[in-house]
Amino acid sequence: MGTDHIRVRVPATSANLGAGFDVFGIALESPADIIEVKKSERIEIEVIGAGREHIPTDPRRNTAGIVASSLEKPVKIIIHRAIPLSSGLGSSAAPAAGVAVALNMMFDLGLSREELVRLAAQGEKAASGVQHADNVAPAICGGFVIVHKDRVISLMPENIGIVAVHPEIVVSTRTARALLPKKMWLGDVSFNTASAASMVVGMMKNDIKLIGESMENRGIEQVRSRLIRGYPQVRKSAIDAGAAGVTISGSGPTMIAVCRMDERENIAQAMIQAFRDNQVKSEAFITTIGKGAEILQKQI
Repeated sequence: MGTDHIRVRVPATSANLGAGFDVFGIALESPADIIEVKKSERIEIEVIGAGREHIPTDPRRNTAGIVASSLEKPVKIIIHRAIPLSSGLGSSAAPAAGVAVALNMMFDLGLSREELVRLAAQGEKAASGVQHADNVAPAICGGFVIVHKDRVISLMPENIGIVAVHPEIVVSTRTARALLPKKMWLGDVSFNTASAASMVVGMMKNDIKLIGESMENRGIEQVRSRLIRGYPQVRKSAIDAGAAGVTISGSGPTMIAVCRMDERENIAQAMIQAFRDNQVKSEAFITTIGKGAEILQKQI
């Protein structure tokens, strides 16, 4: 007899990490959404939590619904939201990833990790207009993830302090992608390649200082930072408070800092104050690099 009801905890994620545009991503220990999936006669979607009125329940326009539709599995999907909407923390990736993981178990599909990532990435296209996996991959696999072609490479660094500060600023993923330069100077490409390579080594060695330094990038951050009021002051405040590095999480507006675990509270307070000085309210998530999607409950 199969499983009729599954609950999956899916973490927030942060993509790019500076120079790893559409390639790098990390899963965060918190916040996380709970994705509930029940067998049904047709695909239905219900959203619970803050911002639910902004999330489409039409399966053709919802990232989770697209995943269920692509597999032709009639289920009811209940999204219990905790990841801020349009935050750059993978709020659209989490439901897609959660449904992919749930359906794989519910219908005993036997899909590999890479196949689950590709499936969930189809849903992400509904949010950004581009099918990319730098959020769904860490949401499913956990840790630090490198996405290259159809390959997913993951590492699990330990004791890496992360502060994610989400300001009350609306940044559309589509808008943030549209601003990106179509061409880049070769010197900038070389700089970003070096930063990306250094980031991988930093993650392998649990080297917080190297990870922070490797968040430096050219071309992308300069453009996207213009969408975030107070960006220079918030970045400086985090560095002054002890952060090893600061960058924009995904397409923004959330900014993330990497630091020692015992420095997180002070850095969070400094970043919140810097946003406040720019008349912007914000909330901080004091977290670390965490696990991927995990099944909390299954019922026959």
